[in-house]
Amino acid sequence: MRQLKMPYARALAPELIATARAQRWEPVEVIKALFVEEVTGRSRSMLATRRKAAGFPTGKTFDTWDESASSIPVPTQHALRTLEWIGRKENVVVCGPSGTGKTFFLEALGQQIVEAGMRVAWFRLEDLGALVRAHRSDDSVGRVVARILRADLIVVDDIGLLEVGADAAEGLYRLVDAAYEKRSIAVSSNLHPAGFDALMPKTLATATVDRLLHHAHVCQTSGDSIRLTQALAGKGVTPMN
Repeated sequence: MRQLKMPYARALAPELIATARAQRWEPVEVIKALFVEEVTGRSRSMLATRRKAAGFPTGKTFDTWDESASSIPVPTQHALRTLEWIGRKENVVVCGPSGTGKTFFLEALGQQIVEAGMRVAWFRLEDLGALVRAHRSDDSVGRVVARILRADLIVVDDIGLLEVGADAAEGLYRLVDAAYEKRSIAVSSNLHPAGFDALMPKTLATATVDRLLHHAHVCQTSGDSIRLTQALAGKGVTPMN
């Protein structure tokens, strides 16, 4: 087991073999139990690796998501949670006011995708700008974007909160263009994509939005900030004794 790199089965083996002897297990039962332990352990390890590689901001999942409190229609939430759109290389755009659950929903969706055995890459818009600046000098931006596209879903979070620099605008366009009809992209934004020309040069915005929305599910959130509502209700902190 050491030579075959089966650490989870190997760790369990002494205890399992002692139990098997005492209870007179059939050899096939011992083998099956060891393989089940190895498969289970590897699955846990791979899930943890995919979660870490994704770069999720907080670790929120649908376990703490209240679908009835979201302004995204419940049937739409359920349809997106089937993950069928990932197989079709379609996009998701969630836009609306700050604090209305856009990032929470996308992160929970990303966590579900990771649990399904797929890969997610999470970025803020300024992260894309930093990548373009770092790799422009040796003309390797294209190779970096190609590596990002190894993920099944690429998320770009919080577009519209900060001013979009030229590098970030270029990074977003390059990513959307490279992923078009090849990978799924999910975007959260304070603005509807139709208003992206207020953030970046019109020509670049038009080309980006054209590709982003062609095969996209657009969800618009509304209402007051959930964070502010919880804060005003005293639910944002644990009460002090």
